[in-house]
Amino acid sequence: MFSFFKKKTVTPEATPPVAAPASVPAAAPVSPPASATPDSSLLDFEVETAARPEPKQSWMSRLKAGLSKTSANLSVLFVGARIDDDLYDELEAALLMSDAGIDATQYLLDALKRKVKEDKLLDAAAVKGALKELLIDLLRPLEKSFELGRHQPTVMMISGVNGAGKTTTIGKLAKHMQAHGQSVLLAAGDTFRAAAREQLMVWGQRNNVTVVSQESGDPAAVSFDAVQSGKAKGTNVVMIDTAGRLPTQLHLMEELKKIKRVIGKGMEGAPHETLLVIDGNTGQNALAQVKAFDDALQLSGLIITKLDGTAKGGVIAAIARVRPVPVYFIGIGEKIEDLQPFNAAEFVEALLG
Repeated sequence: MFSFFKKKTVTPEATPPVAAPASVPAAAPVSPPASATPDSSLLDFEVETAARPEPKQSWMSRLKAGLSKTSANLSVLFVGARIDDDLYDELEAALLMSDAGIDATQYLLDALKRKVKEDKLLDAAAVKGALKELLIDLLRPLEKSFELGRHQPTVMMISGVNGAGKTTTIGKLAKHMQAHGQSVLLAAGDTFRAAAREQLMVWGQRNNVTVVSQESGDPAAVSFDAVQSGKAKGTNVVMIDTAGRLPTQLHLMEELKKIKRVIGKGMEGAPHETLLVIDGNTGQNALAQVKAFDDALQLSGLIITKLDGTAKGGVIAAIARVRPVPVYFIGIGEKIEDLQPFNAAEFVEALLG
């Protein structure tokens, strides 16, 4: 069973095991359905509807298909292979081609050679299994569940370069949050890109979500207004879309810092989540983006999109070694169900089979 959000709960002696936080009004739709098991602190990621288009088990098949371009270069190495220097050389090349990066590639090769020697592994299948274990151990620290209910509202500031799928991802997240009883408000803080505000408005209409926007407005002002509106209406989640920018555009990166400061003036401690959406196709450039945006904003999490169109899925290993910012979600398609929480074991299984 996949999980989407971790629910912050308050459990005084006289209350049931699962309850909404004291800071959330009783009428706010933040509690799990009555049918949920009492000890369930994780809300199911899947939208429970009668018209569910695909069975849940199909996620792994979709993930494997999405990562097939990356896995094709890796899994084939172990078919009838001899355990020798040639295998390690080919594995090194395949990891580098997948954009795992020099640091992660060297780390995995050194650890694998030690494990093969210590455990006296003699066949390719066993070596492949050892590599899977090492990859899972490397990526598992990036797993993290979304936590909602601690703040009212939970304010999320979402950034990314143009073309990463940021606005579409915001729409998908809004839909999933609504499916789990969360009221959502969107802020159109992308005032630079042509039609960005209109694109977010379409998502708002599609999901019946209010969108705070201003024509040619200051993005910091739009963000501030959205936070104030969310507080006044008792909204559970405020999601702020910011303009796409390259990390080399220093004046725009400074504007991002300003937006974050202004959000903090609108609500103490906000934003509670500072997320970066990155395109899996960009490989090592994605790692450079993580470094730059993390330095500027102190990121709380990542969303990696478009992994289905790339042979560079190994960039997650590079992130784990160089800048281990949690990966909340990965995307392998355009459908809402194609955005799922990152799970290290599932990812590695899809990658190596």
